[in-house]
Amino acid sequence: MLRFETHNCALLVIDIQGKLAQSMFQRDILFKNCRSLIQAAQILGVPTLLTEQAPHKIGATLDKIRCVLKAGPITKSTFSCVLEPAFMKALRATSRKQVIVCGIEAHVCVYQSVCDLIEQQFDVQVVADATSSRKQSDLALALERLRLSKAVITSTEMIICELLQGAFHPKFKDIMALIK
Repeated sequence: MLRFETHNCALLVIDIQGKLAQSMFQRDILFKNCRSLIQAAQILGVPTLLTEQAPHKIGATLDKIRCVLKAGPITKSTFSCVLEPAFMKALRATSRKQVIVCGIEAHVCVYQSVCDLIEQQFDVQVVADATSSRKQSDLALALERLRLSKAVITSTEMIICELLQGAFHPKFKDIMALIK
């Protein structure tokens, strides 16, 4: 897999909703890093897709995440985003073949979405410090299985710096302010 580049990747933010999001392991780190990824994507011109799992039952995307997004959510009832036709239509419309993934829960919706994206021939990086589950053990198992499934596990700072490619980038200072 080649390094991810801004012109070929999209950011996928999965289901950071309602009371469920509030029960995540290390939720404050999760929320901070998801916001940083979204803001960096916007600055760098990387399309961002947001999903909500059954929002009528779980609740809407948290305000602290929604407030930094420009696009509305894609509602789904399946665990995997790939099984939702509206999601795949939106992803294909970006013409991107690399997907950066963050969100919840790592062992259910994130895991199934990533496996299906890989099966659909997308390159995927899962941002470990912007992905969580209620239990730390479920998060650890999900990341291990995702790695075995050929997803690349990364961190918020690592993927953002990968997209920047160097301090020469005209948006370097703006982006670095997000991760410091």
